[in-house]
Amino acid sequence: MLITQRLKLSPALHRDKEVVQLHFDRNEEFTQFLKKHVRLHWSQTMACWYVPYTKSLVSELYRLSQNQFYLDYSEMKREHVVREFVPAPKVLQVSQSRPDKNLGELSAEALLKMEKFKWWLQSKRYSDNTVLTYTDALKTFLRYYAHKAISEIDNDDLIAFNNNYILSNSFSSSFQNQVVNAVKLFFTKIEDKQLQPELLHRPKRAKVLPNVLSKEEVKLILEALVNIKHRAMLSLIYSCGLRRSELLHLRIKDIDSKRQLIVVRRAKGKKDRIVSLSGKILLMLRDYFRTYQPKEWLFEGQGGVGAYDERSLANVLKQALEKSRIDKPVTLHWLRHSYATHLLENGTDLRYIQEILGHSRSTTTEIYTHVSTKGILYVVKPI
Repeated sequence: MLITQRLKLSPALHRDKEVVQLHFDRNEEFTQFLKKHVRLHWSQTMACWYVPYTKSLVSELYRLSQNQFYLDYSEMKREHVVREFVPAPKVLQVSQSRPDKNLGELSAEALLKMEKFKWWLQSKRYSDNTVLTYTDALKTFLRYYAHKAISEIDNDDLIAFNNNYILSNSFSSSFQNQVVNAVKLFFTKIEDKQLQPELLHRPKRAKVLPNVLSKEEVKLILEALVNIKHRAMLSLIYSCGLRRSELLHLRIKDIDSKRQLIVVRRAKGKKDRIVSLSGKILLMLRDYFRTYQPKEWLFEGQGGVGAYDERSLANVLKQALEKSRIDKPVTLHWLRHSYATHLLENGTDLRYIQEILGHSRSTTTEIYTHVSTKGILYVVKPI
């Protein structure tokens, strides 16, 4: 085993259980090495390997790491992270719920209705991710009220769940929204019991500005990549404003070189859209095509099997950041945000940017006006 391999630990909650995420560079030999010594599991939702949390885990991995790999367990020491592993303090009881106890097991009735709910979501053509998110959120809610018949659950119970489980455990507002959406759908469509929407407590949305790179930083990232395939992937995300999944699901037939267009099929919201392809990127794609000769997917996985892997794409960006020495927590979505902002700064109408990005509402696109330097730089400073 190479001592240069780095393993980073970070605590997390997964399916209501305490786990530890394992972050390391993709390496089959190292993965098999870990599987021999720890109970390694892969999580699709967290997009990483993880192990169940135990008090002795860090010390066990530390002993295992000697002359084998570098272990980074700094996040396991942070005070605000450690608190996530400490049971939440008791709060005032709004109903019969007991937030200081573990969640109960689902009854046969609950399991059957959970399955019906899943079938209903699938029949309505909800995306696989949405089906998984809603069923997981509903499962947590029903396990919390395992002591109570489903027919007896009402609005007050949902409010109590928000206060006694979500808030007391400091879970995210997005999770709270997911629970509200899932529970509302479940009772309306499966239980035929209308909950009062005005009584459903939804969290206020945080107005977070998108992260944007300068044009110079984008150039440094793209030029840091020597591999033509890697450079083509990141260049397409930036130059066409693509989401990660949109890039990885592109097929060769989606590239219209004569019209210099890309057809993005069944993107978010199951919508197709067309984006323009610059001549410079088209030449890059031709060089890439001659070198790799993909068969079906525009960017194929290792050995030409299936589409390119999401984790591998994230590693491509990570390598580019290291080479370009950009010390920011850049993600692939930053490139999409940067593309939209740079279009706006160049004078492109917001309506066109909305169409290019595939936003359903103009208000979603308008957020880029808050990070664009257009106009702000021309304000006369009183100082």
